[in-house]
Amino acid sequence: MISDNAKYWIWLTQTLGYNQPKIEKLYRLYSNIADFYEGGEKEWRLSGVLNSNDLKKLDSADINVSKPILQQCDSYGYSVISIDDDFYPDKLRHIYAPPAVLYVQGKTNIFDDRLVIAIVGTRTASSYGTTNAYRFAYAFGKCDVATVSGGALGVDCAAHRGSLAAHGVTICVRGCGINYNYLPDNARMRQAITNDGAVISEYPPDTEPRPHHFPARNRIIAGLCDGLILMESGKKSGSLITANLALEMGKEVFALLGNNSPRNMGSNDRIKEGTAYPVTDFMDVLAAFEKRSIKRSAVDFDDICLADIEAIPVKRSRAVKKQQNNNDLDEIKPTPSVFPQEEEPKEPQKTVPVHKKDVDLTEVQQKVYDYLSDKPVHIDAISKNLNIPVFKVLGSLTVLEIKGLAQAHPGRNFSLK
Repeated sequence: MISDNAKYWIWLTQTLGYNQPKIEKLYRLYSNIADFYEGGEKEWRLSGVLNSNDLKKLDSADINVSKPILQQCDSYGYSVISIDDDFYPDKLRHIYAPPAVLYVQGKTNIFDDRLVIAIVGTRTASSYGTTNAYRFAYAFGKCDVATVSGGALGVDCAAHRGSLAAHGVTICVRGCGINYNYLPDNARMRQAITNDGAVISEYPPDTEPRPHHFPARNRIIAGLCDGLILMESGKKSGSLITANLALEMGKEVFALLGNNSPRNMGSNDRIKEGTAYPVTDFMDVLAAFEKRSIKRSAVDFDDICLADIEAIPVKRSRAVKKQQNNNDLDEIKPTPSVFPQEEEPKEPQKTVPVHKKDVDLTEVQQKVYDYLSDKPVHIDAISKNLNIPVFKVLGSLTVLEIKGLAQAHPGRNFSLK
């Protein structure tokens, strides 16, 4: 299926960009976005949403920019769901900068009718991390609870495969187009997901992955879920961004209890500071949603088939490679060499100043942004001086990091970027 107004929303994203909060404002203002387009420059100015630079971009952009994208989706059988369509996930309409369009391979009616749990964590997962991601997702699948993750190596694909093994529903949110063969060893997994679940992206099908796509993609994972589990997260793991966003959205956040390995430092810190509930069993998660309608299946958590665990690809860290070269033993099982060892694509560094005045922020985000300076300041000081709860400050800082306005420093300190 392709939404009636998809061409207009694609035109807007191709012109104004992705992760764009102005999209939501236009959606709220216009019951039919075609009226906005047909109104031309006069209507665009009257909307009060766009600045002069936006108006110039729209004036020079042809609506036909949408045509080849829609033709490709039609030929491949991909669905295109715009924000004003009934099939658009209602949960996403309420997040910061909701995607104007979702490109979907698979089912389109699975987003709002069941409990959804996000499972996220490090790409360089240990056997402990992949096993638990797989086991939790398997149990959720048996209970008709959907899982959502990012399709990456390590924890992400372990969660997707666990759900598939239980014939459950799982949603893979990509940081590239759904037709782009990034991480080819997961291609069969992604195809299997489409039978009962969905592979989705806010980017047109052939869009290549870029570094900034991944943190932006995380807001969609956080938006789709009702609760989120950190399986294994280091201090600088991208999954912490997803957890921060989930907290800001008011979602339940959990963290698997781990040892003192660097892989668990981020998730363990969240438990210690009280921003994530510790869990060891899938029922610890479901107990938090006792008011939700959940299929009560008899699942023996300790007797879940783990036959596929050894085939789950993880990204090798430098520490693991060095350890394997020294023939040391550790809790981490070596990853067979047939698995990809791809790094996220690198983007050339930009010298354009990032400290901007013309940015779209919520009231809390603006307060935090105005408070920051070039000198790093601890998050507790920000919270105390602004009289804003830590979790809201954390969520605001995450948005500022995504927009390239702030940067994190060791010890939970932050400054302007």
